[in-house]
Amino acid sequence: MEKIILGSTGIAATRSGFGALPIQRLSKEDAAALLYKAYEGGINFFDTANAYTDSEEKIGMGLSSVRKNIFIATKTGSCDPDTFWKHLELSLTRMKTDYVDIYQFHNPAQMPSDEMLACMEKAKAQGMIRHIGITSHRKDLAEQEILCGAFETLQFPLSALSSEEDLALVTLAKEHNMGVIGMKGLAGGLLTSAAPSMAYLRRFDNLVPIWGFQRESELNEVLELEKNPPILDEAMMARIEKDRKELAGDFCRGCGYCMPCPMGIQINNCARMPQMVRRAPHSNWLSEEWAAEMEKITSCIHCRACAAHCPYGLDTPKLLENALIDYRKYRAENLKK
Repeated sequence: MEKIILGSTGIAATRSGFGALPIQRLSKEDAAALLYKAYEGGINFFDTANAYTDSEEKIGMGLSSVRKNIFIATKTGSCDPDTFWKHLELSLTRMKTDYVDIYQFHNPAQMPSDEMLACMEKAKAQGMIRHIGITSHRKDLAEQEILCGAFETLQFPLSALSSEEDLALVTLAKEHNMGVIGMKGLAGGLLTSAAPSMAYLRRFDNLVPIWGFQRESELNEVLELEKNPPILDEAMMARIEKDRKELAGDFCRGCGYCMPCPMGIQINNCARMPQMVRRAPHSNWLSEEWAAEMEKITSCIHCRACAAHCPYGLDTPKLLENALIDYRKYRAENLKK
């Protein structure tokens, strides 16, 4: 599989990486098997986080035997030194390794303090981590993180739906010799094929998309595409423009930073229901169980905690209200068919 160099890290990462957030939903045995199949298929870059429940442990189960042949990136959401060191030690133990290739601050609300940066530098000096990275969902903050010079990689949501302004971050990062890790290549599940994003993002030689794999069929799709990578020609751009028109305006990416909801609303699924029922087989979304979940929106107390935590600045309560109206109508019309 073709590789690129992730900026100043010198890491030769495969052009497709493995995003290990979804494997939380798999059994340990199934997750380990999927991870190893990805390795056998040629993928050498795996990304996870301390916050992804047992994802790190599953990486340890599936990949510890080939540790020297792969690169692992993980994350800490710590805001104080004690938590930083606890997270790092736990990650190393879970993944059965004595170092992390890229250790990332996990979507901080602002630039990490000098104290926290000093923790990263100390961990690097001790050989516990090899490179320092950061993840972000906010373009303005991501720009600051690139320009400050403290980080070797930036992780940011990038897909075929990304604007030219978003993609300018990739160019800016290259100018500063930073590697870029592209998360949410399928826009949180709203894109139904990896081909458009793969073609769209492959123009950049400092960018590794990490695909969130949960099923073997999803992994097989990417592995097959890597054998004959899609080209960003006129037909592919027409397909991308069609997706953009259908998803124009405000839409939820499903990142989950709005959760948990005090009223038990599954915000990250309910807010994007209008797109999900139209862009995926909708039978599951029209079930009695999901209808009941959507009706929980009526219990919203408008505390606006979800809106305050949305990295995309969405008016989440309003988005939920509109999603429920749309869902009731769509469900009534399509259950008759």
